[in-house]
Amino acid sequence: MADANQVTVFYDERVLAHKPDSDAPFLPGRMDRRVRELLSALKVPWVYPEHAGRLTAIRQLLELEPVPGLLFESGKAATREQLGRVHTSSYLDHVFELRGHNAWLDVDTTAVSPGSVEAAEVAAGTTIAAVEAVIEGRTQSAFALVRPPGHHAEPVRARGFCLFNNVAVAAAHARAELGCERVLIVDWDAHHANGTQDIFWADPDVMLFDIHRASPFYPGTGNLEDVGVGLGEGTTVNVPMPAGAGDRAYLKAFEDILVPATNSFQPDLILVSVGFDPHPFDLALNVSYEGFASMTRMLQDLAKKHCDSRLVFVLEGGYHLLSLARGVRTVLEVLAGGEAPEPGLTGLAEVEAAAAFHRPAFSAQEQG
Repeated sequence: MADANQVTVFYDERVLAHKPDSDAPFLPGRMDRRVRELLSALKVPWVYPEHAGRLTAIRQLLELEPVPGLLFESGKAATREQLGRVHTSSYLDHVFELRGHNAWLDVDTTAVSPGSVEAAEVAAGTTIAAVEAVIEGRTQSAFALVRPPGHHAEPVRARGFCLFNNVAVAAAHARAELGCERVLIVDWDAHHANGTQDIFWADPDVMLFDIHRASPFYPGTGNLEDVGVGLGEGTTVNVPMPAGAGDRAYLKAFEDILVPATNSFQPDLILVSVGFDPHPFDLALNVSYEGFASMTRMLQDLAKKHCDSRLVFVLEGGYHLLSLARGVRTVLEVLAGGEAPEPGLTGLAEVEAAAAFHRPAFSAQEQG
């Protein structure tokens, strides 16, 4: 059995082969040329923001500032059967036909390069590997360091830089092959998990708790009233946030909504679609590193209470390399047993020390 607080990072270099070409045509002929002319006139070149450097930055920081006790394992590719539990055969056929090609799957955000299909298979399979290790007791918690991300990928459609829905594939595998009856997915990425919501919309055995920046922020889904349908009514929990919402709002949502929802649902496994774009460096919300740490600690407590500490984080968004890398390390440090400093306290000790230093001068002037 795994030691207390043992955490394993699952990583496979094949995910770096996803390198979309931002110069590839993304609209038919004349329209594509016209859009690029408009962007050029505005001095806004199209650059694909979901790139391999995101994971390289994370790995470099973990090498410079190692997390004590952190273990690493390699990943694997998902099978068609595993992907087919959440994506349709026609969609999989379409994606597999693009193996070895540069192409756009939609007109808003999602493209592939010659190595992208294999990278996406490995991203989903590595997430499965992380879940298997936790369920088998080889590690207490795990972090799947994967790309392309997954939570925007719908059953029949690629969206938002996502080809296969990694967390949904892993949740379905846990239920089909690993004996899990109820899976909780927590998504704190700044963008709503439209794909994950669609996949489990009517499923009473998978709960999605999603806190995100509210519509019209991309992808424009995840309204408060969206709670699922049929037997799945009530197992979709959306918490849309205004621009600028930060630590206090997020932690209140966890305390007042996530905790009672989890206590009611009683999951066997907790998966976390973890994005670091709520950090202010990504200009969407205002969650600090201390906020990420506190949310991680709360999820650890919920996993310990309900599912023998089985907790798996799966990387989604986060595009500013500094806040992304630092955010990942913050989560890993807490998972490995480190402290979770209370948000809002940073600098208070220094202010108190400075006040003590300066106060005699002010007191002397008042007495004079």
